[in-house]
Amino acid sequence: MVAKAAAPHDLNRSPGRYDEIDPRVEALVNDLIAQVADKWTMILIEVLHDHGEQRFTQISRRVPDVSQKMLTQTLRQMERNGLVQRTVHPVVPPRVEYRLTSLGESLGEAFCGVWTWAEDHLDAVEKARGAFDQHKASAG
Repeated sequence: MVAKAAAPHDLNRSPGRYDEIDPRVEALVNDLIAQVADKWTMILIEVLHDHGEQRFTQISRRVPDVSQKMLTQTLRQMERNGLVQRTVHPVVPPRVEYRLTSLGESLGEAFCGVWTWAEDHLDAVEKARGAFDQHKASAG
């Protein structure tokens, strides 16, 4: 049995070799970070988590700043990654609904830590930003 190398971001383990990380895992992490870094994915996860299964038009109303094209692209990418399930009901006109999968729920839970961190460190970050901006302005 081969020991799994610690990920480069894992601060609780002894350091592993970066070149021993499964490249498929690295690619998935990079893809998911790119997707969740786009604000629409996290917003859609939150909407579907809070309101359950939703039709496209319901999601669109709950996220009025997103264009139809961007909403379609984001939902498609989320479906491809297994984060949402798209259900087409055989009625006329067709009714399409989206709901989070267990993968989508767990990704949302994983990123809840960012919200908690932001709440806990808001004052410190704002203070650091203010000091930086003031220093940059005076060094001008």
